[in-house]
Amino acid sequence: MTKASFKQEVIVTGFGGQGIILAGRILGMAASIGDKHESTLVQSYGPESRGGACCAQVIISGQVIQYPYVKTADVLVAMSQSAYEKYKAQLKPDGYLLTDRDLVTPGSDSDGFAIPATRMAEELGRKMMANIIMVGFITAVTGVVSEKAAREAVLASVPKGSETMNLQAFTKGHEYGLAILKGKRKKATGKTGALS
Repeated sequence: MTKASFKQEVIVTGFGGQGIILAGRILGMAASIGDKHESTLVQSYGPESRGGACCAQVIISGQVIQYPYVKTADVLVAMSQSAYEKYKAQLKPDGYLLTDRDLVTPGSDSDGFAIPATRMAEELGRKMMANIIMVGFITAVTGVVSEKAAREAVLASVPKGSETMNLQAFTKGHEYGLAILKGKRKKATGKTGALS
């Protein structure tokens, strides 16, 4: 795919307080500043700030973006069950579905990628970093932004003094995503076991 023809529409959704908008902003920043693409971010909240529905729509393109709202998502990232239910119909049939394993149970017909992002963040001692773990996971699984650009955007977006911890969270999510991809490739070729 050439840079001019590159276009990805991404929905990151969950509930207020999970850092959904920050995750969307990091993806958009990585795309535009790091990867030199065009990007837009549209955010929406429910009537409550914490616990209400929250959504970040990110469009990444090799050309000028005429319309900033996602029509059909290439990538749907759901960090709550209600968010998944609300936006699942917008995902393209061949799109990527990424979920927080402990918070979202997709339908049996959905073949997606799941990561226990919130649990992993709790293990790191900061539940609020589940969004950064998810950004690492998105980067590894979908390739909508480069790893280098995503890391730089994380560093530029998190509070001063928390950079090392947030990069650790990003790395955990990224490595988890790479491991899942490797497992799916092995399964597709009929290989199992620890050998590559």
